[in-house]
Amino acid sequence: QVQLVESGGGSAQAGGSLRLSCAASGVTIGSQCMGWFRQTPGKEREGIATILSRGSTNYADSVKGRFTISADNTNNTLYLQMNSLKPTDTAIYYCAASPMGWVACLLRTSLFHSWGQGTQVTVSS
Repeated sequence: QVQLVESGGGSAQAGGSLRLSCAASGVTIGSQCMGWFRQTPGKEREGIATILSRGSTNYADSVKGRFTISADNTNNTLYLQMNSLKPTDTAIYYCAASPMGWVACLLRTSLFHSWGQGTQVTVSS
């Protein structure tokens, strides 16, 4: 059974930084497309960053240049380093896994089937 557990969310000031972690069990993250997504009330879940086994990454325009996704295959943990935070980054952040490879890593939310419970990120101005 796949389990994804996010941590590291919280509050930050605009311009600050946070680092999210996602501990995986029941799946080897190096064999998956792994991604970070976020959602605010009344809006669809948005894919913001993905990483594939060979380290290729993809980012939504809204976070490009500010957020960095990385994977520690030894510890089976996914990370999201978030810098230069904006109030518009306020959301619940989820990590997810997909066996669909590079297709899913094109930020195709519908191709991700294993999800964490989410962690709240709040950015104040």
